[in-house]
Amino acid sequence: MKLAETCVKYPVFTVMLIAFLVTLGVFSYRGLAVDLFPKADPATVNVEVRLPGATPEEVVTGVVLPLEDAISSVSGIDEISVYSFEGFAYITCTFVLERDIEGAAQDIREKVAGAIDRLPRDTLPPIITKQDPQSDPIMTLLVSGPMSRRELTEIADKQVRRVVQTVDGVGSVELNGGQERQIRVLLDAQKLTAHNFTVLDVREALQRENIEAPGGRMITGPQELGLRTLGRVTSAEQFGEIVLGTRGGTPVRIRDVARVEDGAQELRTWSALFRKGTAAQDVVAIQVLRQSGANTVRVADDVRSKLDDLRAQMPPGIQLQVVHDISDFIKASVHSLIEHLILGSVLASMVVWLFIRNWRAVLIAAVAIPASIIATFTLMRGMDFSLNNITLLALTLAVGIVIDDAIIVLENIFRFMDEKGRDRVLAAVEATKEIGLAVMATTLSLVIIFLPIAFMTGYARKYVNSFGWTMAMAILVSLLVAFTLTPMLSSRFLKLGGAEKKAHTQGFLHSVEVRYLRMLDWSLSHRRVIILICVATFFSTFGFYHLVGRDWIPADDQSELISSYSLPEGTSLDKTTKLAQEMAERIVALPEVALVQSFTHGTTNHAHFFIALVPRGERDRTHAQMATAVRGILSSYRNMTYNVRLPSVLGGEIYFPIAAVIRGPELVQLAELSKQAASRMMKYPDLVDVNPSLNLNTPELQVKVDRQRAADIGVRMTDVSDAVRLFYSGEDEITRFKEGSEQYPVTMQLLPEQRDNPDVLARMMVPSTKLGQVRLENVATIGRGAGPASLQRYNREFQVSVYANVATGYPLDLAAAHTVQSIKEVGLPAGYSYLFSGQVKVLEETTWNLLLAMLLASIFMYMVLAAQFESFTYPFIIMLTLPLSVPFALFSLWITGRALSLWSALGMFLLLGIVKKNGILQVDYTNRLRAQGMPVGEAIVEANRVRLRPILMTTLSIIAGLIPVAIGIGAGSEQRASIAVTIIGGQTLCLLLTLLVVPVAYSYLAEFEAAPWAEWAARLLGRARSSVRPSDND
Repeated sequence: MKLAETCVKYPVFTVMLIAFLVTLGVFSYRGLAVDLFPKADPATVNVEVRLPGATPEEVVTGVVLPLEDAISSVSGIDEISVYSFEGFAYITCTFVLERDIEGAAQDIREKVAGAIDRLPRDTLPPIITKQDPQSDPIMTLLVSGPMSRRELTEIADKQVRRVVQTVDGVGSVELNGGQERQIRVLLDAQKLTAHNFTVLDVREALQRENIEAPGGRMITGPQELGLRTLGRVTSAEQFGEIVLGTRGGTPVRIRDVARVEDGAQELRTWSALFRKGTAAQDVVAIQVLRQSGANTVRVADDVRSKLDDLRAQMPPGIQLQVVHDISDFIKASVHSLIEHLILGSVLASMVVWLFIRNWRAVLIAAVAIPASIIATFTLMRGMDFSLNNITLLALTLAVGIVIDDAIIVLENIFRFMDEKGRDRVLAAVEATKEIGLAVMATTLSLVIIFLPIAFMTGYARKYVNSFGWTMAMAILVSLLVAFTLTPMLSSRFLKLGGAEKKAHTQGFLHSVEVRYLRMLDWSLSHRRVIILICVATFFSTFGFYHLVGRDWIPADDQSELISSYSLPEGTSLDKTTKLAQEMAERIVALPEVALVQSFTHGTTNHAHFFIALVPRGERDRTHAQMATAVRGILSSYRNMTYNVRLPSVLGGEIYFPIAAVIRGPELVQLAELSKQAASRMMKYPDLVDVNPSLNLNTPELQVKVDRQRAADIGVRMTDVSDAVRLFYSGEDEITRFKEGSEQYPVTMQLLPEQRDNPDVLARMMVPSTKLGQVRLENVATIGRGAGPASLQRYNREFQVSVYANVATGYPLDLAAAHTVQSIKEVGLPAGYSYLFSGQVKVLEETTWNLLLAMLLASIFMYMVLAAQFESFTYPFIIMLTLPLSVPFALFSLWITGRALSLWSALGMFLLLGIVKKNGILQVDYTNRLRAQGMPVGEAIVEANRVRLRPILMTTLSIIAGLIPVAIGIGAGSEQRASIAVTIIGGQTLCLLLTLLVVPVAYSYLAEFEAAPWAEWAARLLGRARSSVRPSDND
C-alpha cells in the first residue's frame, strides 16, 4: 500500500497530517453546545387567544373556528391541536420536522392577522409564541418572603419575569400562585338598581372618564406645539369620584354604587413549597419554557447568570430560589458519558496489552482513539451538532471500533516481525500492504450502514442522523490513522521482546487457539450440524422478539416526578388547595423526597405536584419505584383522578406514554366513548393513571334568554351577555390605571357577599330600548346545567384523549395493544376514529424507519463487499453472521429485563456492521493462502488460526470500551446501558458461532466452485473458477 509506505518514509509529514486534524478538533470542541438530545423537536407555534368570560364552547365557536380556517392553509403543518378553556384557548401548530421555525411563525402571524376582523369584538389581541404550551418547563424559580401574595407577585412579575423573558431562547415565562395588582370596582347591585343604573353604565363611565389622547398641533409663530388631553385618573380613589350621571339633579358617582379597592385580582391560582421539618411556604412560581429548537443548557445558563443580580436588587427577606433546572441533569449526563468514553478508551487499550504484552504496541494502537475522537469534533461543529446523549454515545461506542483498524494492522506487523523475521520498517510496510484490503473492507462496510439514515423520516432521522455522522467520521479517521500513523510509529518504536513471544506460544492465547482448532476440525467434519444450529439460532429470533417488548426511549432517573390530580368538576379552589396541602405533606414525608412544590393552574379543581427526589446515590428506590409509592398515596383518596409520570424526553403532557385520541363530531358521544374505553383499559395491569380528558359535567348556572320577549321590550342579547359577564367574571379589563411607568388593569365585579346569591342575578337590571331598564328575570330563565370545563380539537375535529401511564416492568407496545383492544371492544360508530399521539406514534414511526434502514444497510454492505472482493458469492459467506447476531442481542435484552427501544435498536443497527468484520478477515486471508497455492482445507484452517488473535482482540476491545456504559453508572445511564448490552451480548454470544460457520460456509462454496457444472456459473458471476482473486496490493 503506497500510503503506508509513504508515511513510513516521511514520518514528520505523517505526524503533521494527524496533528492538523486533531488541532481542528480541539478548537471545534470549544464551540460545541451541550444538550440532552439533538434538535429533534418540530417547529411548534402557539397562538394564545382570550375571550374573557366565554365558556369553552363559546371560545371554540367564536374564536377557534375562524382561526383554524385561516391557519390550516399554512404549508408544512403536521398537526393542529386546540385546548379550549373558560375564557381562552391555545391553538398549537406542530409542523413537519423539516419546517423552519422562523418561517413557520411568520406564516402563522400573517394568517392570524388576516382573521382578526372575524373574531368577537371583546377578543383580546392573540399572542403568538414559538413554543409548545404543553411542554415541561426547563426551569422553575420560586419567589417567597414575609410579604403578601400581591407584593410577591409584583416582585416576581416586574423584577424577575421581565428580565428572564429577555433571555435569548426563552419561549415564555409563566407565573403560578400569584395575585396581580388590580383596581377593583366592586358593584352593589341593590344601589345600582336604586339609582337606576346598569353595570353597562358603569363600564361606559370608567372608559369615558379615564383617557389620555393626542389632540393635534398648534403653530404659534416659530413654534409648533403638540396638543394632548390629560384625562387620566391619577389615584385609585379618584375612580370612585367619576360621575355616572345625574338623578333628580344630583350627580351619582361610582362610589355611590360601588366600592373601589386598590387590591389584587381574585385568587384563582395557588402555589406552595413543602420541605421536611418546615411549614408549608406560600410562593409565587415562575416557570421558564424554552422556544422550539433552542438549546436547553444555554438558555438555562443565561437565565442563571442573571439571578445573582436579581437577588441583589430584591427587598430584604425576599428569596429567589431554583427548585428545578433540567440543565443540571443534562450536564451530569454529558459528564458521565465523557467519563465512560475515557474509561472505555483505557480498557480497550488494555486489551492490546493482554494479547501482545508490549507497552509500545499498546501506545501505538491507543493513539488511534484520541486522534479519531478529537478529529470528529470538527465535523460536529461544521454540522451544528451538540454534545448530547446521542453524539457522545456514538463517540463512546466508537472507542472500541476506532482502535480495531489499528489493532488489525499492528497485529499483522507484529506477526511479520515474530513469525517471518522481518525488521520493523519492512514489517510495517509489508504487513499493512497485506492486510489493507481487509481493513478497508471492514471499515467501509461499517460506515456504509449509516447511509440509509438519509432515507429515514421524522423523529428517527433527527435522533439517528447525528449518531450516524459522528460514528462514521470517527471510523473514517481511524482508518486514516491505521494506514498512516500506525505503520509509521511501528517502524520507529515497535520492538519484539521475549515476553510477548512466550505469551503467544505458551500462554492463555495458545490454549484458546488449540481448543479452537479442535472445534474447527470437528465443525468441518460435521458441517450439517453447524448449519442446523445456525438455522435454529435464526428462527429463535421470532421467539425472543415476542419475549422482549418494545419501548420508545427508557426513562432516565432524573430524581424528579410530576404528578397531578383532578377533583369533581366545580370543586372550589379552597377545597382543592387544602387537599393538595395534605397530599404534599404526606409525599414530602417519604425519606427519598427532598421537596414538593404544589400549585394550581387553569381550573380550580385541578392541582399539580413537582416532586424533587434526593440524588440517586442517596436512595435505594428508583424513580419508577418512587412513582409507585406516590401513586399509592394518591390512591387512598376517593372521588378523584390522578396521574404520576416521569419527566419525558419528548416534552410535556401530550407526550404521555399512552395518549389515544378519539375523534368525532358529537361531544356527548365522544365523552361516552372515552369513558367506556377508559373503564376497559383500567382492567389491564400494565395501564395505570387512566384518565379521559373530556368531562361534560361541570356544573353551571345557565341564563336562557327568551328571544321573543327580549325583542318585544327592546333587550339586546349582547347587553344581557355583557351584563352577566361584567357582574360575575371580573376578568374584563375595563380600562387601565397608570402609576409612573406602570399600568394596572381596572376590573368590575359584584361585591363578594352578593356574588354567590342567585337571586341577585335574577334581579340584575339590563338596558331596554323601550322601558329603560328591566330585570333579567323578565327576559330570561335561570337554571342549573352542565357543560365542559375544557375542549380539545385535533386537525379541525373535536377530540377526546385517553391518557395513561405504563406500569413499571411493562413495555410500551403491550400497553398500546391493550389500549387498541379496549377501544375495539367499545366499538366506534360511523364517523368516529382513533389514533395515537405522543410516544406510541413516535414508536411506530421509528420502528418502520429502522427496519427500512436495516434492510438498506444490508444491501449496501453487500455491494461494498462484492466490490472489494470482486465476487458476488463471498459477501454471502460474510453476511451469514448478520442474522445470527440478532437472536443473541434479543436474548441479552430479555435476560437483563430490557425492552427493545431506540437505544437497543441502534445497538442492533451497529451490530450489523461490527459482526461481519470477523468474516472479512477470515475470508480475505483464506483467499490469499489459496492464491499462493495452498489446498482449500489447509487454507481454511490456517487462515482461521492466523486471524484468531486479531478477531479476539477487536472483539474484546469493543466489549471493553462498552463496559462502562453497560454497567450503567452515572446520570442518564438507564437509557444508554441497553445499547451497550445489545452490542456486547450480540457480539460475544455469536462470536464462537461466527468463527465456525464462516469456515463451514466457505468450504461449501469451495465445493460448489469445484463442481463440473460450476464453470458456467462462475462466468455468470463474473469470475474465473480456476483462480482466486488476490489483493490488489500483491
